Amino acid sequence: MDGMTHAGRLAALVLTVALGACQGSLGGSPEGVPVALESIDGAPAPIRTALVDELTSAATDRKVDLVGASAQARYRVRGYLSTSTEDGETKVAYVWDVFDAQKRRAKRLAGSSPAPASSISALDKAALAKLAQASMDEIAEFLTASKSESGPDAQAASEAPIQTAEVSGDEPPVAMQ
Repeated sequence: MDGMTHAGRLAALVLTVALGACQGSLGGSPEGVPVALESIDGAPAPIRTALVDELTSAATDRKVDLVGASAQARYRVRGYLSTSTEDGETKVAYVWDVFDAQKRRAKRLAGSSPAPASSISALDKAALAKLAQASMDEIAEFLTASKSESGPDAQAASEAPIQTAEVSGDEPPVAMQ
């Protein structure tokens, strides 16, 4: 009986550690820092609200921690929507500008897809969900890439002083053409 109690405690401990590890890997975005959704231009309020709902759902599926504009975040995202019709086919185009903490544009993501309506205000839930999923795929991909680029080696390199080549006096002059 004593062996059974010890095994039960060990199993509980292993389960607790495993669940704790899952919590650490599931929390936060691929970058590990929340991404603030600042604005979406080009759509009326009801469509913006519905798109934010779809973006939130798509972000959750991709483990991107999407927060409001007033929250602390490593990146800030601003979106722009438009529709165009050519040869009877309407497309909704999107642009997402991702800005870093210094307010510099870190990435511009853009795309378009066929739309079942002739204007943004007539987009349905399915079209908005498709737009949100494509957008979050690109944002998550950017965050994952920026995480791998900002490892300890990249940070050390960015903090290193810029080195310039030294000029020796015995080099022949370069002729201008």
